[in-house]
Amino acid sequence: MLSGVRPLIGITTYVERAQWGVWDTTAALLPYSYVRAVEAAGGRAVLLPPTPDGASETLDLVHGLILAGGADVDPARYGATPHAETIGLRTDRDGGEAALLTEALKRKTPVLGICRGMQLLNVVSGGTLHQHLPEVVGSTDHRPEPGVFGEHGVRFETGSLVCRLLGERSDVKSYHHQGVDRVAPNLVATGWADDGSVEVIERTDTTFALGVLWHPEEGEDAGLFRGLVEAAAKR
Repeated sequence: MLSGVRPLIGITTYVERAQWGVWDTTAALLPYSYVRAVEAAGGRAVLLPPTPDGASETLDLVHGLILAGGADVDPARYGATPHAETIGLRTDRDGGEAALLTEALKRKTPVLGICRGMQLLNVVSGGTLHQHLPEVVGSTDHRPEPGVFGEHGVRFETGSLVCRLLGERSDVKSYHHQGVDRVAPNLVATGWADDGSVEVIERTDTTFALGVLWHPEEGEDAGLFRGLVEAAAKR
């Protein structure tokens, strides 16, 4: 750790209509499982609402960044027309997170992209997405029904960052209907589901920049969070 101080890990948040107590309003929120995972790994979670500016100031304060899951990335960001299943876009979040991610990659701040965050890492880096994965793989195993995580295996490239953190294979919990189409030029695919779809991307020219398409905060694969916190501690 940094002289006994836990590294600060910024986690991007959802902006959704929410209810609690007597209130019904727009809120910046995040499943608490993300916070638990970061703190169990030795970090201190800092929640980051989307904002159109301030990426540099924010990254001056945190030692690592998690791009959380959520709504589909706007297809306009990779030059595509929206598919009929691409709904509920959050363009304000796309813009704020893209700015944070771009600055983090420039600074070589450790980054972990989860689900939507992995997709955004690919798009910001110049890649594209499959907008409705069931049409590609022929099943709904990655998101079997609303509110239910899919469970499947993922194999990892020997020697990759994800392999060093999790071993050669892991069973994961996923909830997505989109996936990686063209991998960005400065990224490499290092993990695949049993149906052949890309589940992990990473950069090899920086300390820690990793995207996974499943939800490790909901599963047993805590090694990803330990790896991020350890990389952040070195900063």
